[in-house]
Amino acid sequence: MGDEPAYAAANRANWDDRAGIHLESAFYDVEGWLRDQPGPRPREIDALGDVAGLRLLHLQCHFGLDTLAFARAGAEVTGLDFSPVAVGNARRLAERAGLAARATFVCADVYDAVEALGGDAFDIVYVSLGALCWLPSVDRWAAVVGALLAPGGRLYLHDVHPLAWSLSDDELTFAHTYFEEREPFVDDSDQTYTDATRPLAHRRSYEWNHSLGETVTALVAHGLRITQLTEHDWTVWQRWPWLVQTGPHQWSVPPAIPRLPLTFTLSADRVLPPEPR
Repeated sequence: MGDEPAYAAANRANWDDRAGIHLESAFYDVEGWLRDQPGPRPREIDALGDVAGLRLLHLQCHFGLDTLAFARAGAEVTGLDFSPVAVGNARRLAERAGLAARATFVCADVYDAVEALGGDAFDIVYVSLGALCWLPSVDRWAAVVGALLAPGGRLYLHDVHPLAWSLSDDELTFAHTYFEEREPFVDDSDQTYTDATRPLAHRRSYEWNHSLGETVTALVAHGLRITQLTEHDWTVWQRWPWLVQTGPHQWSVPPAIPRLPLTFTLSADRVLPPEPR
């Protein structure tokens, strides 16, 4: 990691801290997850259908709950994350869940995924909530996705809506740019988004926003065809204290406030080889 960018080293240390806190949190409820043995969420099944026997890659997988849900549905899954703490937790969780035979976890930066995975191609690339903001270039990310998908393979992305990301953490005012910028947003908060019982030891992190247009254009440029793009007025955690819970792990704006796009889902097919850049 001698040539690792300073932002990546700081973010990795920050997420090493989070991985330990999140594993013990009520938000993720690992013991309940092991007991209940859930598969993919209904919206993911609707988008991807039967995944049994398919090769699925989860980029930025954290400690693997979503990855292993697809293994439980019969997919051969690979999870990739840059945090060695998260990857170690994911491997242990796979063993505890009895899913280790169908699950592989690799520690690498997402921009290094093609090399780290030995040039393998996958039927599905899956990216779950809160991933793109940690990457300075959505075009570089899209190039990785295009290179890792087999022809006919599919991308499923669910992430924070860039409009919601640009808003302040405590009120409806703009605090950050909607568009991707060269300079990141620097955060020194000692808190994470779960029910933290201890502060983060490594507080500094670096984040970037990416507009919907930038994300779509990058994917198209690297050989993907967008098949679905849906903006949602809900998210999976109480980003603002005035959000109201409308379902399990689902929070929305109250009726008195105009509806806002809080997250989005995007599906795409890999129809052409990635074009040289």
